[in-house]
Amino acid sequence: MVTLGTASAAPGEVDTGRLEVGETRDGSAVGLPVAVVNGVDDGRTLYIQAASDGDELNGVGVVRRVLPRLDPAELSGTILVCGIVNYHAFQVAEHRNPIDDTKMNRAYPGDHSGTSSERIAAATFDAAISADLVLDLHQGSTSRMIDEVRVRCGSRHRLHSDCLELAKVFGCGHILDQKGPDGQLARAAPDEGVPTIDPELGGCVGWDESSIQRGVDGVFNVLTYYDFLDGRHDSRPQTRATGFEQYGSPVGGLVDLQVDLGDRVSRGETLFEVTDVFGRTKAEITADSNGIFWRARRLPQVATGEYVCSVGTNIDTY
Repeated sequence: MVTLGTASAAPGEVDTGRLEVGETRDGSAVGLPVAVVNGVDDGRTLYIQAASDGDELNGVGVVRRVLPRLDPAELSGTILVCGIVNYHAFQVAEHRNPIDDTKMNRAYPGDHSGTSSERIAAATFDAAISADLVLDLHQGSTSRMIDEVRVRCGSRHRLHSDCLELAKVFGCGHILDQKGPDGQLARAAPDEGVPTIDPELGGCVGWDESSIQRGVDGVFNVLTYYDFLDGRHDSRPQTRATGFEQYGSPVGGLVDLQVDLGDRVSRGETLFEVTDVFGRTKAEITADSNGIFWRARRLPQVATGEYVCSVGTNIDTY
């Protein structure tokens, strides 16, 4: 019998339930939606979670498509799922937990006696480190972004090669291999010996069908490669960036992007221009390095210093 919260499944069974993480302001219990798929045969354990940031919904879209397709009679091992991590932010369609104004993916490994976010992080961290592999499904918030997978443990980490292999198997096409900030699940779980990646499935407001499908394909790539399911998986070469440059606007105005997501850019190439409301150019921003146009803001209006776009640099094929 495998249990996650109130979900409990014997071999060959599927169950759903709730993982209790505290109470709301009116004293009602808060339970994260969880599922256990327990295969008929022994094997590894995979933990999947989504909506660590409350407005990043593509991962939820992946979960709701993957789970109905999983037949425990055909599965070796166990799959644990938390469908919505940042419960409070999800309810109000915000990025950060409004109870404590915290970005959940900076709170790991959490604290069972701490703030709302720390308690949620602690509960989901316990589930994550009980597994052999972890997929923490994200997206580029509401910005526009390519589909990519992030390896956040750092190149000197003892599990770096395992995390990088998992990212390649997931197969979004692009990998950002750069050590992440403290408090990320993909930083904290490898310290406990569990290879973990952070697929960033595009960026949108609401659903993005192509990115969701890319995530579904990625999950099944992992399931076949690591022998949860029968099938042959061929890992395709991925374009990897080990650097990441962000560009803000030196002036206020309206942004005209000069390149598209996924384009190769050269040092000195124009990334964007900023005009006033009458169309007069105020600034032209060029790339500092060769790379790939990775991410961009969605709205055209910017203030001085406001984020506009990012370029992945130090590109190779892995």
